[in-house]
Amino acid sequence: MRSILVTGANKGIGLAIAGEILRQHADTFVWLGSRDAARGRDAVAGLVAEDRTRTDRVRALELDVSDDASVARAAAEVTAQRAPLHGLVNNAGVGAAGGSLAAVLDVNMLGVHRVCAAFVPLLDPAAGRIVNITSASGPSFVSRCSAAWQKFFVDPTIEWARLEGFIRECFAMGDDKAAFAAKGLDDGEPYGLSKACANSYTMILARTHPSLRVNACTPGFIATDMTRSYAVSAGKTPEEMGMKPPIAGAVAPMFLLFGDPPGNGRFYGSDAKRSPLDRYRSPGSEPYAGD
Repeated sequence: MRSILVTGANKGIGLAIAGEILRQHADTFVWLGSRDAARGRDAVAGLVAEDRTRTDRVRALELDVSDDASVARAAAEVTAQRAPLHGLVNNAGVGAAGGSLAAVLDVNMLGVHRVCAAFVPLLDPAAGRIVNITSASGPSFVSRCSAAWQKFFVDPTIEWARLEGFIRECFAMGDDKAAFAAKGLDDGEPYGLSKACANSYTMILARTHPSLRVNACTPGFIATDMTRSYAVSAGKTPEEMGMKPPIAGAVAPMFLLFGDPPGNGRFYGSDAKRSPLDRYRSPGSEPYAGD
């Protein structure tokens, strides 16, 4: 039985992805990653309650992507099963309200790097897949940057050392919006910046692991704990704000896990169609066809 790890899967989009894997693929086991062990177990119990045949096909895995030791323990637990992973879904993340720019980058970008460093060696070397859940906020952020930085974020030859160096520069600027603006990086909006970096890292992963299928996607504007505050502040319901239910956020990830996406190291919209890295593409519009 093939297995897939989904991080941040105890609720929201991650839980929806785990549920869709179990529902659509009876030959697949899900490692349900959760920073909080109890919440992870509760999520597993809920999935099993929906369908008792899932009892032996899903297991909670305590995994805090911001903690090196937690990631190492989780990798050791998966390694002990002596079966390669078919897929790795990097879904865990925080929004702009998650704290300082450094805190957001640490989870949304460096967290992806930590997990990949630990779990890529466990992937099936011939058929493994990595899906990085990023956001349309990434390309939107890039579109507001200077031409030089736009070129940086779409560079398919970028190396990890260069991207990591850039991230360290961002840490040094902290939450100083004027410093980011002076460098041509808009105002350094943390969430969009972190997702733009994660999209760049996706290209690095795809190039350094050519036998794997590695892609990123936006789940869309989904009603989650991360986004509901926008509706509250606007005095509207999530539906009135145009938000979709979590299951809608599983469409693109499921395609990248089990479908046949053309190319590698690319970014896909919530409609599972290829999208550019430097500007927003509306779901349902023509797929991006550039390099």
